[in-house]
Amino acid sequence: MRQILIPFLCLPVMAHAQEANGIAFTLGLGAQSQPGYFGADDNEVGPTGDFDFERLQFGSISLGGRSREGLRFSGSARFIGERSADDYPELEGLDDIDFSVEVGGGLEFNRPDYELFAKLRYGVIGHEALVAELGGDLIVRPDDQVTLRAGPRLLWGSEDFTQTYFGVSPEESAASDFATFEAGAGLVSAGVEAEATYQFDDTWGVAGKIRYDRLQDDAADSPITQSEDQLTGSIVVTRRISFGF
Repeated sequence: MRQILIPFLCLPVMAHAQEANGIAFTLGLGAQSQPGYFGADDNEVGPTGDFDFERLQFGSISLGGRSREGLRFSGSARFIGERSADDYPELEGLDDIDFSVEVGGGLEFNRPDYELFAKLRYGVIGHEALVAELGGDLIVRPDDQVTLRAGPRLLWGSEDFTQTYFGVSPEESAASDFATFEAGAGLVSAGVEAEATYQFDDTWGVAGKIRYDRLQDDAADSPITQSEDQLTGSIVVTRRISFGF
């Protein structure tokens, strides 16, 4: 069940100085190891990507900006791959789950040495449920090329979300070895994430990230959950793209 979290559309709450017309963003491509599905005890490796919008300036229309300090709105999106019993024999008898696309946003507060954020997303495709994510990072920059950051993460899911990925309906129970399980809204996971980035120059960079999550509440108690410990790691090569018009 591949997941890709995509930050985008960062808008400062306060207006910033006029800049030349143009657009700038960063694209990333790499590999990621993560649990095959929520609660799996084995990881699988596959491709991953990243897109980070930086700024758009067109006449009086201004979005984003090079300065990222202070309070700002930030969009957020996440892709969750499908879950199929054909791929995971231990889930035999459970309904397949289609892929989902979550879209939303929230607020970030940034300072040179720390960052706080709160995001809310809705599954516009797939699970049609709400999820919220809270977190923050301490940031250290040993030099102009290296940035280190690490901090806690909390993920909350509505009842529709937890029932989709952790619930077992009576029909599924009758067709499988799992007991019926009703998953309610609540904390899905609590964990920590650490990232190290290295900028070769103003255009190219590389980022390594590792995240540990511990499933909580009904997500941990679900009969589907094989392991409460979830570990994800990735390495991505990034390229900043900008042009004027």
